Amino acid sequence: MTEPVAKPVITQAMIDAYDEYTHLTLDRRRFMERLTRLAGSGAAAAAIAPMLAANSAQAAIVAEDDARVKGEDITYPGSSGEMKGYLVRPAGQSSKTGSVIVVHENRGLNPHIRDVARRVALEGFIVLAPDFLSPLGGTPSDEDKARDMFTKLDAAQVSADGVATIAYLKGLKDGNGKVGAVGFCWGGGTVNTLAVHAADLNAGVAYYGMQPKAEDVPKIKAALLLHYAGLDERIDAGIDAYKKALDAAHVEYTVYVYDGVNHAFNNDTSAARYDKKAADLAWGRTVAFLKQKLA
Repeated sequence: MTEPVAKPVITQAMIDAYDEYTHLTLDRRRFMERLTRLAGSGAAAAAIAPMLAANSAQAAIVAEDDARVKGEDITYPGSSGEMKGYLVRPAGQSSKTGSVIVVHENRGLNPHIRDVARRVALEGFIVLAPDFLSPLGGTPSDEDKARDMFTKLDAAQVSADGVATIAYLKGLKDGNGKVGAVGFCWGGGTVNTLAVHAADLNAGVAYYGMQPKAEDVPKIKAALLLHYAGLDERIDAGIDAYKKALDAAHVEYTVYVYDGVNHAFNNDTSAARYDKKAADLAWGRTVAFLKQKLA
């Protein structure tokens, strides 16, 4: 009889190494060397690496051809050139509704983020997922290439393109003029920064996002909902200072820290880091918050 193949054991140290790699302090060769040491062999590392990464082939929660939504690839005016994006509306929308910007992780506008945009549209919002790599030609199919492109983005232009995205959504005839933003990882940090630069942003939801500088926090006018992963030491190190600055500036905000889960816990295409319980709880809170603030 053939012995059953044991499922690879993924440790926190492996997840931490992947987090260091995906946030640009390790290159892929060094990451695989570290993973090989942690896993005990090159074969084990090769089996574990795809489980740590996001899998673009993972089935969408809301299919691209779901009749309940209408999605299309569009271009619209950015701060200094054309922006690409994925615009989704609820099918049969008959009244004006709030709009939501969905901001991608540091892999760009990929199938997972498009899926998230459709999920938000199902809640009754007009949704635009911008491609913030548009100034560099747009998101490539190779996610490692996309990751490297983020080092070439100009932070001021990202914020300006976010402001331009708000302006575009505010100009839609079927929108009610209120705009919120939801972002994940790099996108979570971008939402925090966008709140600093866009006084007309009504609501911001940041999933495990880097915090803005304390001196910039008084510029924030949007209500904020901040989701953090309990095991995400790199990002969580900035929570207390952010809360202190938000309190001092009298900004409306709510912080949730989900114990025992990792950075990217909401990304259901990453088998090792996704946590359904935390993701479902955070999603329910996100939808309720957006419905309250964008009504």
